[in-house]
Amino acid sequence: MNILILGCGRVGARLAIRLERGGHNVSVVDELREAFTRLGGDFRGPTYQGSGMDSEILKKAGIKTADVVVATTGGDNRNLMIVQIAKTKYGRERVVARLKDPVRAARYREMGIETICVTTIIEGLLEVWALKGEFPELPGEASVSGDASDLM
Repeated sequence: MNILILGCGRVGARLAIRLERGGHNVSVVDELREAFTRLGGDFRGPTYQGSGMDSEILKKAGIKTADVVVATTGGDNRNLMIVQIAKTKYGRERVVARLKDPVRAARYREMGIETICVTTIIEGLLEVWALKGEFPELPGEASVSGDASDLM
């Protein structure tokens, strides 16, 4: 599968590593060149420095052939713009924006934009912990190995 990840922070980098290890073709875009150090020396996918809202960068990164587009930059508005561009301009169907604002996430989902809200996820996990005294086991929770400093 061809996967395009926009944003190479902790989430984007870990996701890229996991997906590449799973045998997928992963391209990563970030505005800061130094962000790619989070991928480590074993990552073989292409990286592109630039904005995820820039059509030329998106084309170079493979937006036209991407099966999946994931926006994990630090900004909700930026992530929403990226996935809307991917859907409307490039016809990508499997796109998701990582958001922090649960109200905005719900509103955009109602409009047909797939979102994942980290605030809602943490809230749900903490509720499970409060009621059961333990967290559910998450798939592949420890599958990205290495020193924690690799991801900072």
